[in-house]
Amino acid sequence: MLLEYFQMIDKVEAVSLRDATLQARSVVPAQSPVFEGHFPGMPLVPGVLLIETMAQASGFLVLAATNFAAMPFLMSVDNAKMRSFVAPDAILDISVHLEHDGSGYAVTKAKITSGGKKICDAQLKLRTLPFSEVPLAEIVRKRAVDVGLMDAIAADA
Repeated sequence: MLLEYFQMIDKVEAVSLRDATLQARSVVPAQSPVFEGHFPGMPLVPGVLLIETMAQASGFLVLAATNFAAMPFLMSVDNAKMRSFVAPDAILDISVHLEHDGSGYAVTKAKITSGGKKICDAQLKLRTLPFSEVPLAEIVRKRAVDVGLMDAIAADA
């Protein structure tokens, strides 16, 4: 996890296209410039970065489910609940379920746990745009390889 670069997912652990689910993992860095201001003497991962973590995991699931046909962009976050603090060195387990995909939109339910403890959860809505309209396909595919999404998809086949 590189907080300052918004690279929130370290590894996609598993994908099930049949069940429309994805499991991912991230390790919060021991040190980050983010912690210098949030909060001095009591470093905590900002809630907005936890939402971003769920959004990125959701995006990877949408990419897998659509065979990389479109780029998912976070549109809205509903019913978000922050249930616990996250400190440096925490291991985060991210779970996502794809509830809807079609007509240029996707809806997921995502949650983060750490050591079996609930951290946060939310419903996320994503707008999907064909890669022909968004020049990010190469970058997204490289990132998908880097986090093991392609391996997880192959293992699901």
